[in-house]
Amino acid sequence: MNKLGMLFAILLTVSGCVQSTRTRVAVLTLDVSGMGPINSVGVRGEGNPLSWDKDLPMNVLAKDSLYTVTITGQTPYDFTEIKFTVNGQFELEGKDNRRLVFTGDTTYYTANFNVE
Repeated sequence: MNKLGMLFAILLTVSGCVQSTRTRVAVLTLDVSGMGPINSVGVRGEGNPLSWDKDLPMNVLAKDSLYTVTITGQTPYDFTEIKFTVNGQFELEGKDNRRLVFTGDTTYYTANFNVE
C-alpha cells in the first residue's frame, strides 16, 4: 500500500471512532417534603455542568417541599447518572446512582429524595 493510501486508511479509522455530541436539556424536580429544615438542595452527577464533588444548587418551587433546576450540556451519551443532596448529604447511601435517560428535546425528571 502506498503512503497516501495508508494515510487515508488511518484517517478513516480515527474519524470513525469519534462520537458526535448533542445538546441535552433536563428539567429536574425534587420533592423533599417532610425532611425538616432545609438549608440547601442540590444535584451531583456526571458530565458538565454536573460534578460529583460539588452541588449544582436547585431552586425553590415551594419552600421545604419542591425544588427544581434546568441543566443544559453537551454529551454524546443517551443518559447520565445523578444523585440529589439535601443539606450537603447524599441520598440513597450505598445504592446505585439514579440514571437520567435523555428523551426528546427536553427531558423532565421528577423524584422524591431518598426514594428509588
